[in-house]
Amino acid sequence: MERDRFSLKESRSKIYGETQTVAVRAATDIPFDKLETRSVDERDAALTAALIDLIAHAKNASAYYGKAFADIAPQEIAGLNGLARLPVTRKANLMALQRRAPPFGGLEAATLRLSRVFASPGPLFEPEAARHNYWRFARALWATGLRPGDLLHNCFSYHFTPAGVIMESGALALGAAVFPAGTGQTELQVQAASALKPVGYAGTPDFLRTILQKADEQRADLSCFRLAHVTGGALLQDARAFYAQRDIAVMQSYVTAELGLIAYESAAHEGMIVDEGVILEIVEPGTGTPVAEGEAGEVLVTVLNPDYPLIRFATGDISAILPGVSPCGRTNRRIKGWLGRADQTTKIKGMFVHPHQVAEVVRRHPEIDHARLVVARENGADVMIFKVETKNAGEVLAHAVEASVQAVTRLKARVESSAPGSLPRDGRLIEDVRDYGARS
Repeated sequence: MERDRFSLKESRSKIYGETQTVAVRAATDIPFDKLETRSVDERDAALTAALIDLIAHAKNASAYYGKAFADIAPQEIAGLNGLARLPVTRKANLMALQRRAPPFGGLEAATLRLSRVFASPGPLFEPEAARHNYWRFARALWATGLRPGDLLHNCFSYHFTPAGVIMESGALALGAAVFPAGTGQTELQVQAASALKPVGYAGTPDFLRTILQKADEQRADLSCFRLAHVTGGALLQDARAFYAQRDIAVMQSYVTAELGLIAYESAAHEGMIVDEGVILEIVEPGTGTPVAEGEAGEVLVTVLNPDYPLIRFATGDISAILPGVSPCGRTNRRIKGWLGRADQTTKIKGMFVHPHQVAEVVRRHPEIDHARLVVARENGADVMIFKVETKNAGEVLAHAVEASVQAVTRLKARVESSAPGSLPRDGRLIEDVRDYGARS
């Protein structure tokens, strides 16, 4: 399979030089390795054995799991259903754990050979071990169509958060090259892409559109982009349509800074396929109790990572299992994609916005009686509208609130004022009204 996998460097022009969906599907439906086409029984047996080994390793090598699993015998975990016996570790608790036992809260293994340390908003710190394809992202980029010898224009940040390195490590593991473009600087992005002619883009769902539109203004030819892999935000229907008109094959993935790759889209565009390196559960939010297949619930992930063995890690994201297997031939379970947050948290332009941040803005302005952050879509871009009830509406307050929102969330918002009593009293501080379509 290794030889089969890397024999496709030929005919990039043959595969992508024509506007033929069948040709694209024929290339991307080739599995990355034999793991992707295992039978259900084979996969369950392998994951059960790996889970038992991981629990034993974490119990012995991690200070946190040594305590959390003190009364648990790994061999008593009979099958993947036995996961429900294990405690849940919540992302929301990581900050406190890391403050008590810096930098990683004691969750890391004593055997960790550290390569890099990253910091996400919170702050939350994430380790990267000195290991090939540590974030397991080669699989997702392969399904997108990236091949050895290709050049990937990587527009994820290389600073603080691991997004840029996650993409780069996956591309390098495939034998592809990477241009570390980073974020912003749209004109320079156009200049570089025009000169280097990368076949692929990696970044947030909307930034490639911004680059292409700037290229149109400058009459620069960026028809080199034939594929794109996006994450850090929802790939909404208007964005899908825009890229389809440009004949760019776009696929998305579900990835976090703690876990790496969780699930990825294939050319079938029917849900996201769970990565072979994780065990995924859908549970009742806040309880850890599994829900029936097809029901929406919170995503728990156990990552088979001996360096940072996160076990039953609650992401706070809502999704559901899709029945059956993907038409592309990959046999692992699929999820519907991102269906929201259990705690109202939402993501906009690659950044999480939390209810407590809305509350903090209100706290800074006593003139505000009540507030609600609405996340919407306007002219093909995400926007934040900070709606406030106040008796003192005016430009001075609006500008002050705008500044506070940007300081607290690191994102810009438009402030809209209304009379007291005009906003809903339904317990929600954040309302996401973007059209997710089928949320695949």
